[in-house]
Amino acid sequence: MPDTTIALREPGPAARRTTWFGRLRHVEPVTLLWAVLIAALLFLVAFPLLKLLAVSFETQGSGAFTLANYGTAYGRARYVEALLNSLTLGLITATIAVVLAVPMAWAVSRTDMPGKGFTWAVVLAAFVMPPYLGAVGWILLAGPNSGFLNLAWRWATGAEDPLFDVYSFAGLALVIALHSFPLVFIFVKSALDLVSSEMEDAANILGAGTWTAMRKVSLPLVWPSILGGFILVFLETIALFGTPAIIGIPARINVVTTQLWQFFEYPVRVEVAAAYAMPLLLITVGLIAAQRLVLSRKGFVSQTGKGGERRPIRLGPWRWLLFGWCAGVGLFAVALPLLVLIQASFAKAWGRGLTLDNLTLRDYRLLLFEHEMALTSVWNTIWFSGVAATLAVGLALLIAYIVARKLVPFGEALGFLAMAPFVIPGIVMAIGFYAAYAPPPLALYGTATLIILAFTARFLPIAYANSTAAMRAVHPEMEEAARILGSGRLHAIRHVTAPLVKKALLGGWLIVFIVASRELSAAVFLVGPRTRTMSVLLYDLSEAGNFEVLAAFGGILLVITMVFVGIGMKLVGRDFMLRRT
Repeated sequence: MPDTTIALREPGPAARRTTWFGRLRHVEPVTLLWAVLIAALLFLVAFPLLKLLAVSFETQGSGAFTLANYGTAYGRARYVEALLNSLTLGLITATIAVVLAVPMAWAVSRTDMPGKGFTWAVVLAAFVMPPYLGAVGWILLAGPNSGFLNLAWRWATGAEDPLFDVYSFAGLALVIALHSFPLVFIFVKSALDLVSSEMEDAANILGAGTWTAMRKVSLPLVWPSILGGFILVFLETIALFGTPAIIGIPARINVVTTQLWQFFEYPVRVEVAAAYAMPLLLITVGLIAAQRLVLSRKGFVSQTGKGGERRPIRLGPWRWLLFGWCAGVGLFAVALPLLVLIQASFAKAWGRGLTLDNLTLRDYRLLLFEHEMALTSVWNTIWFSGVAATLAVGLALLIAYIVARKLVPFGEALGFLAMAPFVIPGIVMAIGFYAAYAPPPLALYGTATLIILAFTARFLPIAYANSTAAMRAVHPEMEEAARILGSGRLHAIRHVTAPLVKKALLGGWLIVFIVASRELSAAVFLVGPRTRTMSVLLYDLSEAGNFEVLAAFGGILLVITMVFVGIGMKLVGRDFMLRRT
């Protein structure tokens, strides 16, 4: 009887390939997108931080486990002192910022103070001006020997001691606060806009005056926003590099960020830097958690059931005193530093003052036509920031869409990863990227790719917050109607959702571009000889001490920034940056 057994053969490569593609064809596109987004966020956020943590426990060269890096990082009194200095500086700066901003926010939101548009302009200008450029302006104003304010003080009084020494702990804190107060202003003003006048009316009926009602009713209701602004300024201060480097190093005030920079001097000790950066990350996460814990135990309600009316409080003659406060903040935060920078940029020698024989275009000619890196750094800044903004907004929009439409299980995990860089100081993020992607096999140190990726991760929370707000404003019924008529999901997104959110996305793109173009804390650790940005070149010029060239280059950066701010105001709205920050 013949053998009828049929031999089963393994499918050939072509058949296996067909089977694989057949299975892939049945996978929902949104599931693939979810997987791609998870991979992108792990690459941008999770892996650099995990690598930073791992490197902090590795021996240089061998990679063996060790705790010696932490012993080195905190084994010297100077290193511990730098950490304490940062914490003290953060507390003092945040306190000054609250004192400056809260009266301004209350005046703009609740009173009949004149010049509210002017006050908004002051806040926007202080926000737009890079902090390290403002620091240079204050060196020219309040340097102990040749600062203009101190020279005028000596001329007027005959005193030998300076009126104000910017090279001091108080000077450093004040200069940082003058460029940080807009963060508190935005938080508090937005909260005060929601407080009904009925609350203050009730206090007035019970005998409270205007100032008592403000102190005991209005401000307690916005206490969460004041606390949030305080914590944000504190965290920004302890993570700031430019101003502490420009003012603090000559003043011999060592802080965490400048100490981290010293660990990157030859020979680079990235393992010690990683260990030294860990407390900065823990402090940041701890403060955010503490804020949520404190506020969760107390209720803050400012809305009435029938929609309260808001009326401006009439201050009488006091409104001019309040306007004087706002104008004074604008004078010291914006006008004086900007004027002295303009003067220095056109001066042969800035200390000789503004005279005809001292005027020159030499510095601008040097930067535009002769300097080896100036125009290259301008181009680097524009295209690094532009690509990073595009990647951040594109990634944020996809994540916000999936989270808002609940397209996949655990979609909130994407949103968590997208917002995680918010609690990671920029300098810590930069060291994480250095540890993860600078060594072989990728060896990306000093490349445009590494800088763009770091900028994308650093400012992804801004883009995500903006995209989330935009997606919430678009009802899903519009997409559903398009899909009922036969449109696919991607087609509906492209032709229905995208046109409705494009204005908001443009605003988010411009904000990310502007803040990336002035970023120094992350860039200074990652740039190479040919990938320097304008902010890094400005810092290099400040180390050289040539304030005339530095002021001229800072003017070029401000012009570029104001061009994009003007585009944003024209296309998105006058306060597009402050509404979305």
